[in-house]
Amino acid sequence: MGRVKILRVIARLNIGGPAVHVINLCAGLDAQHFETTLVCGDVGLHEGDMGYLAVAAGVQPVVMPTLQRAIAPITDLVALWQLYKLMRRIRPQIVDTHTFKAGALGRVAAWLAGVPVRLHTFHGHVFQGYGGGLQSMLIVQLERALGRLTTRVFGVSQLVNAELQAHRIVPAAKLQVFPVVLDLAPFATAARRGTFRAELGIDAGTALVGNIGRLVPIKNQALFLEIAALLVQRGFGGKFVLVGDGELRVELEQRAQALKLADRIYFCGWRRDLAGVLADLNVMVNTSLNEGTPVAIIEAMAARVPVVATAVGGVPDLVTHGSTGFLLPTESAAAGADAVEAALRADAALLDRAQRFALENYNLQHSLRRAEALYRSLLPNFE
Repeated sequence: MGRVKILRVIARLNIGGPAVHVINLCAGLDAQHFETTLVCGDVGLHEGDMGYLAVAAGVQPVVMPTLQRAIAPITDLVALWQLYKLMRRIRPQIVDTHTFKAGALGRVAAWLAGVPVRLHTFHGHVFQGYGGGLQSMLIVQLERALGRLTTRVFGVSQLVNAELQAHRIVPAAKLQVFPVVLDLAPFATAARRGTFRAELGIDAGTALVGNIGRLVPIKNQALFLEIAALLVQRGFGGKFVLVGDGELRVELEQRAQALKLADRIYFCGWRRDLAGVLADLNVMVNTSLNEGTPVAIIEAMAARVPVVATAVGGVPDLVTHGSTGFLLPTESAAAGADAVEAALRADAALLDRAQRFALENYNLQHSLRRAEALYRSLLPNFE
């Protein structure tokens, strides 16, 4: 057969788990047996661009500006036609799509182009937290239709797959867990260097509690601010950081002012040195309303930083309350403050268990070899 041609489609390489996942897959598969083309759209304003990670990994994406996140019927039809033409020219044996819009257009184009294996990965889901009830119902119906065009559907965790089954997106025989592909070595080996703290003027003896992610409604950083304010009321003498950017930055800055946190919290924007950031945190807090497999949590666990997180989506697949981290409801600042206080007292055994879980379950080379075996199993004529 020669090298297997894989065409991966993702809406954009914005900061987050899906971009990291596809870049690592594109860069890490055995080049003697697999040839990968990555197609993506442009990154939106304030989203943060992970194109630098692709460049560092030697991956040169095909940028298709018509592949946009927002629904735009004419532009979407143009993107569908461009994807179809690209597939007819490259003739991949596998098309692998990620994120909602790219998954819809990519799978339809692959079906029209006669691509034999059509894959899609749910890095979370779009059924809750991203729109109203009618929108969610329409998305479910669309995903069911797309599922009929799909050879295999992947969820990044058992809980994501359980939700896909509950919505009857595809038959169970088509559904499989495909964990996010990560390189955790920089996080596991990073010393508590103090560089990030030095930039902010925070000394080594001051507790530092952080949140990492897009400043958008689904990430619910308003809860992080409420937790921070309650901790200060209880006498906490440390500082807080929000690492990321997005459409809610101004609103969150104003909310921090109203909560009298202006001299206690730092809005740091996007950072490329996340290993160094995590190395300087005492606790990492995730307050999302919905998650697939949150990369920031796994990276924090690998870095031996105690994690406090809302028990949503695939988070409980990662964090066992009291054993490898601390879970909380999505609407309780009091529970969040309690959990942060517990995390600040976390012993070495908890941190060891968390790091061991992350490194054993998200080993880069094991993940890549598992992916290669999966692709071989879907192509019976692979040699």
